[in-house]
Amino acid sequence: MSAFSETLLRWFDVNGRHDLPWQHPRTPYRVWLSEVMLQQTQVQTVTAYFQRFVERFPSLADLANADVDDVLALWSGLGYYSRARNLHGAARLCVERHGGELPRTIDALTALPGIGRSTAAAILAQAHGEAHAILDGNVKRVLARLSGETGWPGSLAVERRLWAEAEARLPAERLADYTQALMDFGATLCTPRRPRCGECPFRESCAALAADAVALLPARRPAKPLPTRQTRMLVIRNARGAVLLERRDRKGVWQGLWSLPEAADEADAGQWRLRTGCDDGSPLPPFTHVFSHYRLRVEPSLHRAHGTLSLRDGDAPSDSSPLRWAALDALGTIGLPRPVRTLLESLP
Repeated sequence: MSAFSETLLRWFDVNGRHDLPWQHPRTPYRVWLSEVMLQQTQVQTVTAYFQRFVERFPSLADLANADVDDVLALWSGLGYYSRARNLHGAARLCVERHGGELPRTIDALTALPGIGRSTAAAILAQAHGEAHAILDGNVKRVLARLSGETGWPGSLAVERRLWAEAEARLPAERLADYTQALMDFGATLCTPRRPRCGECPFRESCAALAADAVALLPARRPAKPLPTRQTRMLVIRNARGAVLLERRDRKGVWQGLWSLPEAADEADAGQWRLRTGCDDGSPLPPFTHVFSHYRLRVEPSLHRAHGTLSLRDGDAPSDSSPLRWAALDALGTIGLPRPVRTLLESLP
């Protein structure tokens, strides 16, 4: 065992996280689910979602057999909804092609939707104890600081160098613990801000600390101003107080989720008013939701539908009409984007 891995494992034995719900038991399915949920999301947020998810879908087969709407409803609020769609799609492929189990090779795992090289490696290392390096965001930060890598980790050349670093540091044993130790080390000690360098077991050999550059590494992505997009959301309620929802079938961050009807301009809004027989409505407070690559400026309005749309309360959509009326007290069972859920929950 290398000096690095031996030191890291000693640190992990005392300071690591040993009671995370996906560690008991640490099955391939549970590791996979946790790794996907932890992409872009912190442990304290993921824990409750993970527990609810495995209660509803305790096995890969249960997930594969589920309706995608049920999956998205449980995922609602966790963000990056393509992760949920990919989980569901990958589970179905595992049933169709791999006997209902996650495959045991990097190539077969990365052929599934939503599983990249690092996620595949984490599954094999943590669930099967195999020697595969991971390179998630925490690990990139740790390795960049230790090695003094000054480039942006998102660039191909820098990422290639960091992969080489990760592979060179792999131990020959305790692979599951080592993999968790790397993630824990980056998440709890070598953090993006205010890292606890005085407690670090590698402080004598850390290139970033020696150069007084810990706060500068890893290098940040070259800044680009976020563009702003605008939309109008129509909160259309019928005589029973139910709200009209539309399934988003176009590409985008909310693909497959239920949302509010949207209008690009007054002409679009007029078409919705004509279709639903609703009044001109009144404005609700506007808000801005920030995505990773743009800002969405939303101007909502509240309308009362006096006409009849050919859907009853709670009706499921058809292929020709992806619309439904939903009671406000039933929104917890529907996959909604977080800002839309927040808006509807604020209604009187």
